[in-house]
Amino acid sequence: MTTTTHIVDVLGGKTALKKKVSTAAQLTETIREGLPYASLEVLLAKLGIPRSGAAAALHLPERTLARRRKEKRLQPDESDRVLRLARLFSLAITVLETEENASTWFSQPNRSMGGKTPLAIIDTEIGAREVEDALWRIAHGIFS
Repeated sequence: MTTTTHIVDVLGGKTALKKKVSTAAQLTETIREGLPYASLEVLLAKLGIPRSGAAAALHLPERTLARRRKEKRLQPDESDRVLRLARLFSLAITVLETEENASTWFSQPNRSMGGKTPLAIIDTEIGAREVEDALWRIAHGIFS
């Protein structure tokens, strides 16, 4: 299971977040304040996807991401979407054992997702749950 610590690490830890975040309550407050843009950059680097891929996965226009880059902070609703991606990526790392395996899995078409990639469907909560379910099936050895 993913923990707050794993999620914070995926977001770049204290360096990217500009403060120590070690509890779910602190992470919640950080999301409400808006994540630093640097945390998104760290996550994208770990996933190995360009900003255009992130724009689709987060359901945000590329121009908005460019504007947030200049502002150096995401809005709370945008931060919540980034958190969803970070949480799922953290779970994938736990299940698949390495960041490389997890990033590869996120970009590969998946039969249980109608042939779409996990990144392509996580722009909605239903899609995110589908990705999470697939990861739990893998973790429990159920064909996915």
